[in-house]
Amino acid sequence: MAERRVNVGWAEGLHARPASIFVRAATAAGIPVTIAKADGNPVNAASMLAVLGLGAQGGEEIVLASEADGADVALDRLAKLVAEGLEELPETV
Repeated sequence: MAERRVNVGWAEGLHARPASIFVRAATAAGIPVTIAKADGNPVNAASMLAVLGLGAQGGEEIVLASEADGADVALDRLAKLVAEGLEELPETV
């Protein structure tokens, strides 16, 4: 299983707009991805309600994971998005 641990770069955490950006990016990855707080239970990263339910705050560590083929590239892109608090998924890492 591929995994990335990153700190949330959005000051407001994964709430409202940042969560929407992240969920769109996770869906666009085209593979199943989970997201969890560092010691929490993983949830579907493509589910807006699940991501909002995490209550991840700015600076808090989260874990992105996937068992799919091509997971490393997808997780690198998602990790960069979260860590840097970007407004859209980066084209390349």
